[in-house]
Amino acid sequence: MSAGGSLAAAYRHCEEITRREARNFSYGIRLLPRDRRRALSAVYATARRIDDIGDGSLPPDERLGRLDEVRDALHRLPETAGHDPVLLALHDAARRLPIPLPAFDELIDGCAADVRGTTYATMDDLLWYCRCVAGSVGRLSLGVFGTGAPPRAAAFADALGIALQLTNILRDLREDQLAGRVYLPKDDLDRFGCNLEPDGDGFADPPDRFAALVRFEAERAERWYETGLRLLPMLDARSAACTAAMAGIYRRLLARIAEDPLAVTRTRLSLSSGAKAMVAARALALRSA
Repeated sequence: MSAGGSLAAAYRHCEEITRREARNFSYGIRLLPRDRRRALSAVYATARRIDDIGDGSLPPDERLGRLDEVRDALHRLPETAGHDPVLLALHDAARRLPIPLPAFDELIDGCAADVRGTTYATMDDLLWYCRCVAGSVGRLSLGVFGTGAPPRAAAFADALGIALQLTNILRDLREDQLAGRVYLPKDDLDRFGCNLEPDGDGFADPPDRFAALVRFEAERAERWYETGLRLLPMLDARSAACTAAMAGIYRRLLARIAEDPLAVTRTRLSLSSGAKAMVAARALALRSA
């Protein structure tokens, strides 16, 4: 296979990972022009590899070792691309676009914190984690989108990543607790008299206190959305539509959580495929007008 053929196959591989695994992000990624869609798929496939290691079933020491291996491989691009389709596509994308590859170091740091079972005493501590695992992806995505105001835009991309991650944390409270992970800051748990101890299919905390805690965190996440969405006017129409679709899906999910906080103890909330497609179509229509 020619070098061009290998590269095309590498991008197809990344796009397949994105279609299969990015249940929410894929709706926004589809709105990008082909070259940037492929580049963002390469970013996503690399991030997915890192996340899968952190969430895997290997012993902690082995997962930390594999995270270090990925970090080293990213630092030594293009030497390490070889026949690895994900790294091959990522290297090509970063060669053509100003993708800040060092942001992957932050993502790896956040995943390593998960492996170590790190907990967070304050919201500032949790914000560090959110910036690592989600703000980093926002900044990587910004490198694909391009913008005329990089310093301010990066801060807004970071804020949007924080909003999305806080939404994830609220959605996955029960699932994370079963995996031995508690992300909400101890300060906030103490403030509302909660400890998120399991009790049957839910938590042992009094329902009214639990609901108040979740609504408090949802209001905080909403403020991060308000800040992060200030990024949209800095982007071209397709990039803004992509970002608005991704954020819109998660923001609607956050609204459902705030409306019924106890729902997160019963099921893993999500929007239907039709609802996600509608959010994406509306984002494209508004940004193309």
